[in-house]
Amino acid sequence: MAITTRGDRAARPRVEMAEPVRDALGRVLDDLRISVTDRCNFRCPYCMPRSHFGPGHRFLPGSEQLTAAEIERLARLFAHLGVTRVRLTGGEPLLRRDLAEIVTRLAGLGFADLALTTNGALLARHAAQLRRAGLRRVSVSLDSLDPATFAAMSDSRVRLGDVLDGIAAAQEAGLNPVRVNCVVQRGRNDGEILDLVEWARARSLEIRFIEYMDVGTSNGWQREQVVTAAEIVETVSRAHAIVPLVRERAAVARRYRFADGMGAMGVIASVTQPFCGDCSRARLSSDGRLYTCLFAAEGLDLRGPLRAGEPDEGLERLLGDRWRARTDRYSEMRASLPIPLRHVEMSYIGG
Repeated sequence: MAITTRGDRAARPRVEMAEPVRDALGRVLDDLRISVTDRCNFRCPYCMPRSHFGPGHRFLPGSEQLTAAEIERLARLFAHLGVTRVRLTGGEPLLRRDLAEIVTRLAGLGFADLALTTNGALLARHAAQLRRAGLRRVSVSLDSLDPATFAAMSDSRVRLGDVLDGIAAAQEAGLNPVRVNCVVQRGRNDGEILDLVEWARARSLEIRFIEYMDVGTSNGWQREQVVTAAEIVETVSRAHAIVPLVRERAAVARRYRFADGMGAMGVIASVTQPFCGDCSRARLSSDGRLYTCLFAAEGLDLRGPLRAGEPDEGLERLLGDRWRARTDRYSEMRASLPIPLRHVEMSYIGG
């Protein structure tokens, strides 16, 4: 496969993909998640609790974040190592002022898929511009349709209506399929599963329910608050006939189609049904550290050598060697660990 250029970037060299890079367990590098900022306008307790990310928290200054050009350069090297899919994350990526430029640069590399995960609060004003820049699709986090529950789970003053408007704007702009991600916590929003299903079906949206995970070290995760994928599927199947779809390689969601033809839904079960066995994801933080697992503790510094003048060949060697040495499978090991391990915060590297 060749990663091609387009438009005014045609003068740049084509990126020829090398042989697929496999880790120590045989898993291929295919998917790159790029965090463009560690900041967010929500303080969701399961991700970025205000007790930890309050007024005194030090966020990265702009000088410590990768520039748009640096993101493009690293993405080009990842493409050469086999990455075909890129997702932009945060924090909240729409807080990054040059996000459209980043999208334009990455779209010019010709990835098979270029997507964005957002909380949707600012999506209505940016959806059309991002689509013109080359973004293909979006996933929007939405944990509740009840204004009070939404306010509690986002711990923000953002109106629920702003997120709903953002979802509609994304559909209108052609950022399809628009997927909606819902983290389900027992005692918080588990009573809304069917309401969310009906709302999504009526709007041709695919809803994805996510088990509450032990990401980071600040969210006070308790296993008792996990509503399992099996429970979610059972709840939905009592109201609708659903048919499981064949799981694609490296897909994180187990998907189901509604037998009446009105769309599909998915469940992401990192806690009860780990999918480490074919995980193909690498994660790049906004300050240029490479993480090979959502639950990793440390990342490989790429910004340092990049800014010190390391040539592409040296940077690509760093990337490839780190992936080849990868043995991560935390979700499969979680139940057997005597004590919880320290993890990087999810808001730092995206979901």
